[in-house]
Amino acid sequence: MKLRIILTLVLVVLSVWIVFATISTHAQTPQGSVISRPGGPIQQPSDDTIRVKVAVVNAPVTVRDTRNELVLDLHKENIHVFDNDVEQTIDTFDLSAEPLSVVLVFETSQRIAPLLPAVQKSAIVFTQAVVGPSGEAAVLTYDAGVQHLLPLTEDRDAIEKTIKTLRAGNSGARLYDAMIDALSLLRNEPANRRRVVLVVGEASDTGSENRLGRVLRRAQLENVVIYSVGLSTTSAITRSPQQSPSSSATPAGTFGGKAMPGTVQTPTSQEQYGGNLDLLNLAEWAVRNVQAVVKDRPLEVAATATGGLFQSAVRDSTIEKAVDSIGGELNSQYTLSYHPTKTDDPGYHHIRMTVDRADVKIRTRPGYYLEGN
Repeated sequence: MKLRIILTLVLVVLSVWIVFATISTHAQTPQGSVISRPGGPIQQPSDDTIRVKVAVVNAPVTVRDTRNELVLDLHKENIHVFDNDVEQTIDTFDLSAEPLSVVLVFETSQRIAPLLPAVQKSAIVFTQAVVGPSGEAAVLTYDAGVQHLLPLTEDRDAIEKTIKTLRAGNSGARLYDAMIDALSLLRNEPANRRRVVLVVGEASDTGSENRLGRVLRRAQLENVVIYSVGLSTTSAITRSPQQSPSSSATPAGTFGGKAMPGTVQTPTSQEQYGGNLDLLNLAEWAVRNVQAVVKDRPLEVAATATGGLFQSAVRDSTIEKAVDSIGGELNSQYTLSYHPTKTDDPGYHHIRMTVDRADVKIRTRPGYYLEGN
């Protein structure tokens, strides 16, 4: 009898201890975080972590005149911003006032190996023109995998050394997976820093688990701007005769998966995306259909969807010029923020801006996507 009572008491104590330990664990784990197994790969947060109401929208604003020169004398009173056609109150409007947090993403596949010396030569341009004296940068590379070479740091010597020692890998090109990793590195950066991803690589992806639409949806919600320097596959191939372009599973200009609403994909439809308006439509379509495949011009679409800039680099000399051009824009760009009001509906939210000045063009991110409950 005494033994039965003792066993019962032990079971009660153990039950209370288990309940207490469970409550403590949940209390100490931040909402939305993911616990990784010791020694296992770091797990990426699920999409549920970004299914929240947008508290503040930050948007890069680039304004150019008819000569394509940057306009640098605008004030908050000159700008009007609309969220789903509802005019918003602008909280801040400054000219490149916030320091940069940049993740530099380099393709190192065998396909572009002949171009790597030119990329390495541009190392100082990345630190001086892009990162600047008050910025910080991380370095990622990608082939069939994604390599984290350097965490976010203000050490410009370390950044330059990492770029100068880039080495070619295998034949893969997991572009979208690398971009997702870059976004993860920027997720916890302070609100007073501008978040930028700069991709240097081909406009193609092979083997990624993620799709471009998912990358863009996260970038828009997390206020990250994507810039890109498109390397020329043709230029690389001419230097390596043993390599040949990979064959496409679908005709040029077509998309695997669902077509854009209201359009018919044909082998010549790629020509229709020459204008900015078409790229905006394609960017919105990709964000709405995160699992669909965007086959053509993904780097341009990524820049358009986030308010960034795409620069094509056909020759070695144009790589430095492209990086320098991006750096010039980043250091001559306005940043605008607002708290969305009267626009809580789920779905895609269009951002539209106007400027009270004639003969200028304004460029910003086109919108963001809110998940339903």
